Amino acid sequence: MLNADISARKDSAISRGVGMQTQIYAERAKNSEVWDVEGTRYIDFAAGIAVVNTGHCHPKVMAAVERQMGAFTHTCHQVLPYENYVRLAERLNQSTPGDFEKKTVFVTTGAEAVENAIKVARAYTGRPAVIAFGGGFHGRTFMGMSLTGKVAPYKQGFGAMMPDVYHVPFPMDVHGISTEDSMNALNKLFKADLDPGRVAAIIFEPVQGEGGFYPAPGDLVREIRALCDAHGIVMVADEIQTGFARTGTLFAMDGYGVAPDLTTMAKGLAGGLPLAAVVGKAEIMDAAGPGGLGGTYGGNPLGIAAAHAVLDVIEEEELCARANELGSRLRQRLEAIRAVTPEIADIRGPGFMVAAEFSTADGSAPSPEFTQKVRAEALRRNLILLTCGVYGNVIRFLAPITIEDEVFTEALDILEASIAAAQEAKTC
Repeated sequence: MLNADISARKDSAISRGVGMQTQIYAERAKNSEVWDVEGTRYIDFAAGIAVVNTGHCHPKVMAAVERQMGAFTHTCHQVLPYENYVRLAERLNQSTPGDFEKKTVFVTTGAEAVENAIKVARAYTGRPAVIAFGGGFHGRTFMGMSLTGKVAPYKQGFGAMMPDVYHVPFPMDVHGISTEDSMNALNKLFKADLDPGRVAAIIFEPVQGEGGFYPAPGDLVREIRALCDAHGIVMVADEIQTGFARTGTLFAMDGYGVAPDLTTMAKGLAGGLPLAAVVGKAEIMDAAGPGGLGGTYGGNPLGIAAAHAVLDVIEEEELCARANELGSRLRQRLEAIRAVTPEIADIRGPGFMVAAEFSTADGSAPSPEFTQKVRAEALRRNLILLTCGVYGNVIRFLAPITIEDEVFTEALDILEASIAAAQEAKTC
């Protein structure tokens, strides 16, 4: 079986709206390595977009799922509940930032988590409006893409967005946008267009994911917290991509010294199985009436079992510390490459949520062309990389946190060679 043959079948069977960054069809995977249907080995620096933080097929996660499969696979928690759902909620209530009583609801996807966070905030406040940030990504449902601060490809062709959603700029030092600029935009919004007394929630990513891996400055997070407190607004931290040790702490908000009212999570929660959650202040989470939250597959028993194993692995294998170690090594290597690569405009990100942003050699403009050359060269050398950013000029590094040292070193060598090859191709 060949990748090209399957790709031809894909073109006639699957909607073109499902974008694909490669035409490599996976057959098996283990930790940080993937083998395709042709038997070719790749190093995975995507991890399913920060999903398998604990690696592909971690033995403890696999064993937990197998045990659960031997018991039952689905009853719908709203019909026949199960204890491990309750126990996982207890663990997350204790683990998320905030020294207050919390409650949890489980759903299936990150977009669902965002949708439910907004539902809860509106139910609690009795207000309709929501504020989000330019460059943010919150999903592809109508509320999710309305909150998302990027038009192409997420909003193009889908008609009117949800009402009462407003955007302000997100701080990006490399593009000259400061926290002061963001807060001034918020205050102007309140003066010109939106009564803060109508705002149910402000939602943000502690590190923007699809938007380009821009970390939220500490002063921005503190000022959002103060603004929410002053106006009775619910503060929502979207930790769907940042959660579960990726940033060097269990949640990125652990590093800010303030707690959100609600936290959304998904991706890394269940080691590859679909599971998402909203965790937050008990009085806010209880604002919705019985039946107002949930879903048929929300908190599926297999995902719940996997999530328990993921939390155990993060603790037992000290993956927060491991993320900081790997991130430090990656940033050091990138800085060394930057010394001879003027196209690297910025290197950033906490823990092992690191990105490199590329510009023209003179730094005058973003360079998605050079970025794509690097990604393509790496793929040719069997290293899978992901791009992101409003301009498509950022490479984000999302290898499993459990990646073996020797495989990590091999990947960094490939990365350096790929950047050098992209430079050489540019001059030819």
